[in-house]
Amino acid sequence: MLTKLIIRNFKQFNEVEIELGNTVVFVGPNNSGKTTALQALSLWYTGLQQWLFKKGGRNLKERTGTALGRRDLIAIPVPKTRLLWRDLSVRKGSNENVRIDIIVEGVTLGKSWKCGMQFDYSNEESIVCRPLIENNGNSLIIPEEAKQVSISLLPPMSGLAAIEPKLEPGRIDVLIGEGQTAQVLRNMCYRVFEANEQTGNWDKLKAQIEHLFGVSLSDPEFIQSRGEITMEYETRNHIRLDLSSTGRGLQQTLLLLAHLYSNEGAVLLLDEPDAHLEILRQQQIYQNLTTTAQSQKSQIIVASHSEVLLNEAAGKDMVIAFVGKPHRIDNRKAQVLKALKDISFEDYYKTELKGWILYLEGSTDANILKALAKKINHPVNEYLEQAFFHYINSNDAQRARDHFYGLREAREDLIGILILDNTDKNLTDSNILVELMWAKREIENYLAYPETLINYVTRDLPDDLFGMQQRETVKELMQRLIEDLIPPVAMRDRTNDWWNRTKMSDDFLDPLFKTYYQELGLPNLMLKTNYHILADYLTPEQIHPEIIEKLDAIYEVAKRAKPRE
Repeated sequence: MLTKLIIRNFKQFNEVEIELGNTVVFVGPNNSGKTTALQALSLWYTGLQQWLFKKGGRNLKERTGTALGRRDLIAIPVPKTRLLWRDLSVRKGSNENVRIDIIVEGVTLGKSWKCGMQFDYSNEESIVCRPLIENNGNSLIIPEEAKQVSISLLPPMSGLAAIEPKLEPGRIDVLIGEGQTAQVLRNMCYRVFEANEQTGNWDKLKAQIEHLFGVSLSDPEFIQSRGEITMEYETRNHIRLDLSSTGRGLQQTLLLLAHLYSNEGAVLLLDEPDAHLEILRQQQIYQNLTTTAQSQKSQIIVASHSEVLLNEAAGKDMVIAFVGKPHRIDNRKAQVLKALKDISFEDYYKTELKGWILYLEGSTDANILKALAKKINHPVNEYLEQAFFHYINSNDAQRARDHFYGLREAREDLIGILILDNTDKNLTDSNILVELMWAKREIENYLAYPETLINYVTRDLPDDLFGMQQRETVKELMQRLIEDLIPPVAMRDRTNDWWNRTKMSDDFLDPLFKTYYQELGLPNLMLKTNYHILADYLTPEQIHPEIIEKLDAIYEVAKRAKPRE
């Protein structure tokens, strides 16, 4: 059994250490490195096997390298070998190579072992592999236990060919490595069927498929005159059809089980085994896979972003979350589940990069804050220009909390700040996620002063829209519309509650500018997304003290953050 995987300089990984166990599930969002980890194991195995084969067992302490052609990397198809290296960096300076290191640890019959392989870039078509050198300068000797390991990477089912010729085992492995599972499913079933007299595995496989899908598989048949393998199944209505008529979910399940039954004692790497399966089937198939792997003395390592597999595996198997650096999860399943559902890989990347996050209702709020900070030359301005904003598109603090604490799975020192519109719900007092709200209804309430609006229509507007003789006219128009929309008592008294409780964006500014531009016979040049422009027309006396308080709070959080160097 493999117990640990260490990867250096491979694809997106700089250096990671991943714990392994009897049944392991890699979970995480798309593009988080799950498949890359499987490919690293496959590369280690390919390099080890090629080195042992080409050295022929002679003096395994010798550390001379052996070449691997790009076509030898059947489980890691790349058009250029440079794509295997992190950031495509294969050299340090002019002479020193950047090497990919992949180290695998395991336990066999109670004995621990460790085996590392190192890979050097040669050219776009080949690389060189050799046993890894440890820090003391000695080669990491290949233990006998590592030589007995068998690893297969099985990609998702890609459909089924109408005609399938009988293939040799080596060709089957090549096609699987290339992702052409459509070409080999009948061959894999035939391999299990041929060994049924000794193992009984074909009978077990047929029983599992009938239980899961309600169809009866016929024995595969080799038509020697055509060199083809044919295979049929019988429906509940006793209609016999070719295997190609089955659904993709059945074909995917049959592929996985056939591979397990034909590779006893192997380490099976399954990339998205839940592909093509509805939710109920995902749970059943996972249970069948783990049970079958145990009976075959096999280890399975699964990569998936399925919530169902996470729920199923969390209670009994090892779950590795690819959220930030890959790490094992136990009692934090609920939070990781939220992370898988709601958080994108881009968010994880920004978390690693910035170390802090600012939650707002929408981008309009962000633009207004940036405009205000710039207006008063607040020191937070430089942070806001490149901040990690996340828009919750509601006034619900819990949505921000779920997202934030999901991100903390990736980076435990992440801090954040949430600024909501005025709400009657209680906020949490924390220096990890600082939660604040505006005293007025929303941020636009700090912009919508009559003087600001008059300044907007009379200052700095293009003369091709408003000639000088018309500026007095538009001022009078804006004044009239303001008086139409603002109650007289509020116009007389700026402390009136109307200025605090009105939803200025929807109930005042939107109808104001719509009518204003209609009466001018122009398209509306001031939509909600442009309200940040009004900040530039505030006078110093109109900058409310609360604006400075909120900008100060953001500044304090940003200063405490630890961005990635």
